[in-house]
Amino acid sequence: MNKDIDHKALFEATPIPRFIVKAGDEGTYILVDANEKALAYADGAKLDDVKGKSLENFMSAEVYASFRKSLDSAMKENKSVSFKSPLALPGSDMPEGFLINPFAGKNGSVDFLDIMILPVNSDASSLQRERDDAISLLTSVFDVSEVGIVVTDRHNRIVRINDSFVRIYGWKRDDLIGKEFLMLITPDEREHARRNHEEFMKSGIRSSGEMKMIRKDSTVANALFTTAALELSHGRRFQVTTIMDITMRKQMEMTLRMAKEQADTANQAKSTFLANMSHELRTPLNAILGFSEMMMKETFGKLANEKYREYLGDIHLSARHLLDIINEVLDMSKIEAGKVDLDEERFDIQALIQAVIRMMDSRAFSSGLKIREIVEPDLPPLFADSRLIRQILINIVGNSVKYSRSGGTIDVKVFVDDSGDLNLVIADTGIGIAEDRIAEALEPFGQVSKAVSGGMQGTGLGLPLARAMAELHGGTLELESEVEKGTTVTIKMPSWRLRGDEKEKVAAAAASPIAAIGKLRATKKAG
Repeated sequence: MNKDIDHKALFEATPIPRFIVKAGDEGTYILVDANEKALAYADGAKLDDVKGKSLENFMSAEVYASFRKSLDSAMKENKSVSFKSPLALPGSDMPEGFLINPFAGKNGSVDFLDIMILPVNSDASSLQRERDDAISLLTSVFDVSEVGIVVTDRHNRIVRINDSFVRIYGWKRDDLIGKEFLMLITPDEREHARRNHEEFMKSGIRSSGEMKMIRKDSTVANALFTTAALELSHGRRFQVTTIMDITMRKQMEMTLRMAKEQADTANQAKSTFLANMSHELRTPLNAILGFSEMMMKETFGKLANEKYREYLGDIHLSARHLLDIINEVLDMSKIEAGKVDLDEERFDIQALIQAVIRMMDSRAFSSGLKIREIVEPDLPPLFADSRLIRQILINIVGNSVKYSRSGGTIDVKVFVDDSGDLNLVIADTGIGIAEDRIAEALEPFGQVSKAVSGGMQGTGLGLPLARAMAELHGGTLELESEVEKGTTVTIKMPSWRLRGDEKEKVAAAAASPIAAIGKLRATKKAG
């Protein structure tokens, strides 16, 4: 027997990856040698590139900490140790594990560790186990899914269903396996479903949509489906359909749609009722106003008692207040019903403002208030409905008078901003509105403050009506306010109303009423 064995040649000829390490300082292990098979695991590095380096350079800190425990055990116990946790070396495949063999010197202490890398087992049994695991995983997903799943063949026959489908629709597996899937679809949709199935099976495209399913108890359920083609060996093709029951969602949609229709009908009936009632009430009120004025002027003779004159003043004031309320309600009803047509013309906005201020001056003077006019010179004519613009100003200036204390001021400013829009700004020094109640003040019938200057409490329609009228012109109304400091209302009219572009005029005049009415209704419903 030849005792002169070339151990280096034997090390290199070993058919499995093999490397040798020795203990270093502070628990490290230094690479001493590695055969070609082991170097292949290091992405084909040369021995000189890796020799003398610590093993921790070739693995993560977490893995090295676990691997070092096995190395320490082999070193201490002088026994072979296997390390089964897989470890990926740089640029290599994942090995199955390591076998660590200690090599003791003459003094009996372990000087080196001979480590062999155990390659991944790639035999047929391993591949079979992987296939079995994959099938087991897919089966588990199929069975535990909360969505119903149906698998059909190219003849549209059911070959498999999951537990969720059975639970949701009440069918037993024996009732369905081998039967046509079309039996589960309502008759009115079967032909369409048949054509879709044939198309999907040929093209393999994914699809989704809604269909009506028949439950075991013959009731109909609404379902949302998605389909995908699955091709197996020998060209066998199946269709996998996931089915989600949306019956409750459909019922809710129908309920909401009916509720909306009922609300719209009720809203229309309300508007019609208010319009009719307003007309019916205005006739006797006009008579009361006319006769009370005649009696106050003593047209047909003197009143016998001064107390009667005082009562007539109260009657006239109350009738005027009721008529104002009825007119506001009527205007609101017309806007909501979409029956307001703009009678547009070009007019002098400054002259209109001066007329409104003259009209409101007596009320302001009696309340100890002063109205100031601040108008930018040389303003171009405004193309709008002058009656509605006048009503907007009357409503807002009237509010300022009503909610301002004696000694206060009301500024009416008019100017063209940098974007060319016309700005009508009414700023007062009144009692103001809390910031969290500004939105409420802009809602129909929203009253957030009590009047402090003469007159009676209104309906809360002044600001909402002004905003709706501004929006009918394609404009906007914004309100800023602070308690005890005052309120500023800004109405903006679009620049084209000062330019006179006929096409823009027509388009805006047609679109603005619809937009204004929609926003007004949305505001009321939200409130």
